[in-house]
Amino acid sequence: MSTVRRAAVVLVAVSALALTACGPSEDGAAGGADVPATTPPATASSAPTEPSAPSKSAKPTTPAKPTAPAPAKPSAPSTDPDYDVFPCSTYDLTFTATLAEPTTSSYLLKITNKSGKPCRVLGHPIVTFGDLEGQATARGTAPGIEEAIRLAPGESAYAGLMGGVKGAKSKTVSSISMTMDTESDLEQVPLKAATPGLNVSDDNSVTAWMDNSEDALSL
Repeated sequence: MSTVRRAAVVLVAVSALALTACGPSEDGAAGGADVPATTPPATASSAPTEPSAPSKSAKPTTPAKPTAPAPAKPSAPSTDPDYDVFPCSTYDLTFTATLAEPTTSSYLLKITNKSGKPCRVLGHPIVTFGDLEGQATARGTAPGIEEAIRLAPGESAYAGLMGGVKGAKSKTVSSISMTMDTESDLEQVPLKAATPGLNVSDDNSVTAWMDNSEDALSL
C-alpha cells in the first residue's frame, strides 16, 4: 500500500473515534437533551396517627354551681287597720236576752266581744226557739260587710226580737238559741238565753245588729 493511502486510512479512523467520543450517550439519544433528574414527592404515610397524650398540667373543668333564686321580698303590711278583722262567731261572744216589752213579748238581745281582738258583726242574729222547728224572720235590712259594726274587745251590739201574737197555733218557750251570720260555713256552738213566757208564732221577727239598744227595739 502506498504511503499516501495509508495516511488517509489512519485519518479516517481517528475521525471516527473522535465522533464516537463526542456523540450523545444512549440515554441522551433516547430522551433528547440531558434532563436533570427530579426527586419524586414524598407520599403521606398510611399508618394511623396515634392521639397525643393529654397534658398532665391540664385540670378537669368544675361545673358551675346553680345560683339560688333571690328570696321574695315580704309584701308591705296593709295600711287598712281592719284588713284582718273577721266576722264575729259565737266563740268570740257572750249572749243575753232581756224582756223589753211584756205586752208584745219582745226581747232585747245583747252580745259582747269577750275575745282579745276586734270582729265584725254581720247581718241578723239567727234565732231558734227551744225545741221548736224554724227560726225568727229577719226584720229590716242589714248593712254590708264594709259598713258592719266593728266590735272591739269588751264592746256590745244589740238586736230586737219581736214576740208573736198569741193565737190558737202559737206556743210559749222558756229559752232561745242564737248563732251569728259569718258568711261562711264555720260551725258554731249556739249560745242560749232564758226567755220565760216568749210567745212563738209565725209573726216572730228579729232586727239586724245595732250599736245601741234604742234602735234595736224601734224597728
